[in-house]
Amino acid sequence: MKRQRLVLPVAVVIGTAFAVAIGWRLASYHVPLTLLMACTSALFVTAFTLVLRIAEARSTTVHRCRMEGCTFMVQVRHVDAVDNRRWQEIAATHPHRF
Repeated sequence: MKRQRLVLPVAVVIGTAFAVAIGWRLASYHVPLTLLMACTSALFVTAFTLVLRIAEARSTTVHRCRMEGCTFMVQVRHVDAVDNRRWQEIAATHPHRF
């Protein structure tokens, strides 16, 4: 649970550091302030979202159907072992459509 609480502050720090670093480089080329703010805010949001997506992907378990050619899958997050096993069985025994 502590890891989940750390994700948001880490994402903010990484996003801010990335935006400031690139913004500093752009400012050295005398980019107008409005354009500089637009670029740095876009970079912040991009880095922030990337960190959140990576953290989400690390905590997600994917169960896929094992039948060849079937694209059915179940994604679960933060479930206990019993629920994880139940979803795994659901993915393995879902009705196939031919």
